[in-house]
Amino acid sequence: MRSTGKLVTMALVVGLAACSTDRFTDLDEFMEEKRSRPGGVIPPIPAFKAYKAFAYSATSLRSPFDRPIEIREISQLQSVSTVEPDETRPKEFLEQFTFDSLAMVGTLSRAGIDWCLIRDPAGGVHRVRVGNFMGRNHGKIVEMTDTYVAVIEIVSDGSDGWVERPRTIKLAGL
Repeated sequence: MRSTGKLVTMALVVGLAACSTDRFTDLDEFMEEKRSRPGGVIPPIPAFKAYKAFAYSATSLRSPFDRPIEIREISQLQSVSTVEPDETRPKEFLEQFTFDSLAMVGTLSRAGIDWCLIRDPAGGVHRVRVGNFMGRNHGKIVEMTDTYVAVIEIVSDGSDGWVERPRTIKLAGL
């Protein structure tokens, strides 16, 4: 047993001696060189500039992120002072979608009545004609052609009143 213990002790001593070699001399030299250099001066933190409040004065204008509105002369516009949406009117199916999410995909004529085909965001296609409503802002169809549908929306003017806003949907692909 004694000889086995001596062998184990000798193996540990040889193993530890092998681990004591200095393999990081280049790293030690690099660190010593960096430590020997004189210390630099750290520049001070820049002075804090006070925030100046900005008053946004274009709140009544169209959002720059909305599509530009193509305005057409429509003879059926009412006086601005008498405009008010009919809240008692039953809502039509296309009034649940935003105006920009609807697309005109075609026209058809049946029994002498002209219809426009409007695609909703879910992909459904619906027939509409002059007098129908669409869009979330009480949009009433006032004119239809083979290439566009003209709608008059009633939107809030921001001061407890209402104004009419003409909008058009062009035929998809034009």
